[in-house]
Amino acid sequence: MPSVNVQEQVAASADRVWQVLADFGGVEKWSDPRFIKSCTCDGNEPGAVRTITLADGAVIRERLEAVDHDARRFSYCIVGTCPLPVANYLATAKVTELPSGGCQVDWQSTFEALGSTDEAEKMIRGVYTGGVAGIRKLLGV
Repeated sequence: MPSVNVQEQVAASADRVWQVLADFGGVEKWSDPRFIKSCTCDGNEPGAVRTITLADGAVIRERLEAVDHDARRFSYCIVGTCPLPVANYLATAKVTELPSGGCQVDWQSTFEALGSTDEAEKMIRGVYTGGVAGIRKLLGV
């Protein structure tokens, strides 16, 4: 099963970054508006579903599977049909304070590629690196 693991350092405290990332329905606050048009969410606890409308009108529904605020970690999966070339997608994001200052975001997933594994991995990696870049921009770091 293919997987993607992105590790990015952010020059902000783990608490600040976690506050942004853990807002499950707040993805459009830090996502690139060229790709995400809107996001609605029915909660912020396990079982909550966010509906992300992409700029082209396609829709992705993701369900929050688990969240651990003390460990600054959450997991989510894609539910239903998806415009991305993946199936059985499960992702985990974690924020860790670094001793030297700032924090590290670890964002990883496993999935089945529908078509080219390389293309699916490239697309998912781009979502994660773009997401971390958006968080940096939102926090001004």
